[in-house]
Amino acid sequence: MIRKLMEYHDREELDIVVAVVEAQVRSTKKGKPYLRLELGDSSGQISGNFWGASDQDLADVTRGTIVELNGQRQEYQGHPQIKVYALRVVGPNEGYDLSQFVKSAPYLAEEMMSEITQRLDTIENPIWHQITAYLLKKWQKRFFSYPAGRSNHHALKGGLAFHTVTMLKDAQGLCDVYPQVNRSLLYAGCILHDMGKVIELSGPVATEYTREGNLVGHLVLIDEQIVLAAQTLNLDLTSEDLLLLRHMVLSHHGQLSYGSPKQPALLEAELLHRIDDLDAAVYAITNSLQKTEPGHFTTAVRAQQDRRFYRPKKDEALTRLPNLE
Repeated sequence: MIRKLMEYHDREELDIVVAVVEAQVRSTKKGKPYLRLELGDSSGQISGNFWGASDQDLADVTRGTIVELNGQRQEYQGHPQIKVYALRVVGPNEGYDLSQFVKSAPYLAEEMMSEITQRLDTIENPIWHQITAYLLKKWQKRFFSYPAGRSNHHALKGGLAFHTVTMLKDAQGLCDVYPQVNRSLLYAGCILHDMGKVIELSGPVATEYTREGNLVGHLVLIDEQIVLAAQTLNLDLTSEDLLLLRHMVLSHHGQLSYGSPKQPALLEAELLHRIDDLDAAVYAITNSLQKTEPGHFTTAVRAQQDRRFYRPKKDEALTRLPNLE
């Protein structure tokens, strides 16, 4: 049985084919160049260093290449890493495809579709329901396979839908506690808020930002999709309901400095922003904790102001979770 990257243990030697998720040329204290790598397959990702990289390796080993490597898994300050002894770039005719090395969400697309549809069916406002259902159907294939980000939260196949499902569950709990919240508007916002990423990103394999993503961004892209859907469905483009839905997606980053054209001006918009931020934070912290041995601190979590988080020695709940990386 062929072992996956995350199935190796400390000090075990690896002879394995993996994808290069990231590759950076760095220099040692003595000025000698080496490769700092992020390596991955369908089981997850581990960083690695190739100290003996040749000039040819520095040129050939780039993001999105597939490599066959020999190395050793090591623990450094409670974190796994790979010391690479040798590697070669796998050729296009050797039977490998990048899609084989992509980590997927811990739930099947059908399961996530069922969860989202349950909440969609409870959206009572006809404009919000029609637009949300229309766009979910229009972008269904991409929505349930695309990541929610290139390298940050939920950057895995199906991550966009996974992020949406978790947010809807959070929203349901908040609506149960606070009856003044418009459940229909919050649910519609959760489903639509990041749907622009199906245009902003290139897909789940070797994810890059598209031209539209770089020049416009997913907040404006989904707002445009909402307006186009309203036109197709012959809905009133001047209605307050349409305006409220557009505000939900345009303000969900919360701050102008975070890319929102507007700050939240509705209770539901504020909750959408906070739920989005909460889910991204939980994902990022959990992902780092899963790479950390009990009794140690994580490496700096970039999305959390480079803070480090402690993994308790007794962490039964964390060990029962599926690996998020």
